[in-house]
Amino acid sequence: MSLSKVFKALNDPTRREILNILRKSDLYAGEIVAHFNISGASISHHLDILKNAELIISEKKGQFVIYSLNTTVVDEILNWMVELKNNSKNEN
Repeated sequence: MSLSKVFKALNDPTRREILNILRKSDLYAGEIVAHFNISGASISHHLDILKNAELIISEKKGQFVIYSLNTTVVDEILNWMVELKNNSKNEN
């Protein structure tokens, strides 16, 4: 996991909304597109960035791809942030 890729991915409100949507359930690309008023190509670009940051996982099912939240990476990020916060308190 690269934190710079994660933070770049999280920097965009559309990508954060995709993560919120996937938090509720796994979805096919077309189902994700239906939540937005932008092109499928734009959503595909956002999905690629999220995959590259390992925040989501994609799985091919027949001719479709289903996307899900990668909770392992989300847990790693949260743990790192908690450690960072706790360590900074101990230094003061």
